[in-house]
Amino acid sequence: MIKAVIFDLDGVIVTTDEFHYQGWQKLANEEGIFFNRTINERLRGVSRFESLEIILEKATRTYSHEEKAEMAERKNNYYRALLHTLTPADILPGVLKLLTGLRNAGIKVAVGSSSRNTPFILEKIGLSRSFDTVSDGNQIKKSKPDPEVFLLAAAKMQVPADQCLVVEDADAGVEAANRAGMKCLAVGSARSNPLANMNANSLNEVSVDQLLNL
Repeated sequence: MIKAVIFDLDGVIVTTDEFHYQGWQKLANEEGIFFNRTINERLRGVSRFESLEIILEKATRTYSHEEKAEMAERKNNYYRALLHTLTPADILPGVLKLLTGLRNAGIKVAVGSSSRNTPFILEKIGLSRSFDTVSDGNQIKKSKPDPEVFLLAAAKMQVPADQCLVVEDADAGVEAANRAGMKCLAVGSARSNPLANMNANSLNEVSVDQLLNL
């Protein structure tokens, strides 16, 4: 029996993928590092510092820890500047209907995201008070595919892992859900992932009854 649903943020509730890409592209251009959308796909569901390490695979020199910290912060500033343009109109189709349905069914809801910008994004789209709890990059040490972010959300809601369902759009997140012992609905870019218990193009295609019967 599903008693809680944990939503990834980026690509599930709202899409800021393009903002991430633009931020990393600007940083890469400034540093003279090759970067394109193919490399960007490897960053999905991965923390900022781990994303930077992937980008630096194409660098022609070695960067110190201090330089990496500065670069990660620089990219985040570019990204946050773009986030200021977000509004409730950017919430993805099906999200509000599903949240309302889960609430009415007495199901707890949470956000489980590796992003440190999760509180800011939720505030910008008007959903900062719509979840029972938030587990994000500010509270964890390991990002997906490590299950820490989902296990923390479950613990904060006091719901056993095997009674939680994760909604994810990244393969790393689907793997994290599996490692946490949770069921998973894969949408968007992860919609064909065979590890998921259910697959859909978007939340617009999903009903509360379908989720609760997984």
